[in-house]
Amino acid sequence: MDADTDSPALHLAQDPEADELLSRSRLAALTGMLLDQQVPMEWAFKGPATIARRMGTDDLDAHEIAAQDPEAFAALLAEKPAVHRYPGSMAKRIQQLCQYLVEHYDGDAEGIWRDAGSGAELLRRLQELPGFGKQKAQIFLALLGKQLGVTPTGWRKAAGAYGEAAAYRSVADITGPESLAKVRAHKQELKAAAKAAKGAAGQRVADTP
Repeated sequence: MDADTDSPALHLAQDPEADELLSRSRLAALTGMLLDQQVPMEWAFKGPATIARRMGTDDLDAHEIAAQDPEAFAALLAEKPAVHRYPGSMAKRIQQLCQYLVEHYDGDAEGIWRDAGSGAELLRRLQELPGFGKQKAQIFLALLGKQLGVTPTGWRKAAGAYGEAAAYRSVADITGPESLAKVRAHKQELKAAAKAAKGAAGQRVADTP
């Protein structure tokens, strides 16, 4: 199933130029999702626009990125301000993603879901992408379903908790500053719970005779 021709506006980078690219380019959205780890979400989703600008274009092209010299592409991501905290490793992952898209979908990111018959099939295809584990694949599937009109049968179930309506668990639920604050609050709650659980486990070990 295709995304709507008049694509809804995404607000993941909280930056007009970056969000405009994310809204019209599925490769940009995929790349932003790939970058969304170990850095603030806005930093990650600004990355595609920064890459496009440094390549002298207004969009990302999988064929062009896949063909880049690896060292030159890594240097492009490392320019100040860097696209990611780990520009070298992320440059490699972005090229691997684009090479995979060229090999399997002729460079067309929408080919991943265009003929996906079910949410489960789409999740499988997303998990096959370089750099996409199950959690990242489920979050992107939820983003496709909630904001980009890609809703194959069973997509919410395949996306797990991220597919729940008004869940405010991930980027899939961010449509502006208010929802961003809710997602941030949810993540802080998870971190606090994890820290408390770790502390309790350590105390049990200390109390063991």
